[in-house]
Amino acid sequence: MKTIKICLNSIDKVKAFVNDITKFDTDFDLVSGRYVIDAKSIMGIFSLDLSKPIDLCIHADESSIAPIMDVVNPYICQ
Repeated sequence: MKTIKICLNSIDKVKAFVNDITKFDTDFDLVSGRYVIDAKSIMGIFSLDLSKPIDLCIHADESSIAPIMDVVNPYICQ
């Protein structure tokens, strides 16, 4: 498992993010405070406070992380 901080501060970013990660057959969770939701759920994402960075937990083994990181790289907080 790998955890990174991402920023989803616009509706377009949320839609693009969900479209990008649904291509993978891997589980993704978003953690904001005490809330954990499925990152592939647009409605779930909109229930979070998107004004702050969110932890993205990628439940994949190390061999399959590289292509996922290429896709989620634009959403990583700078």
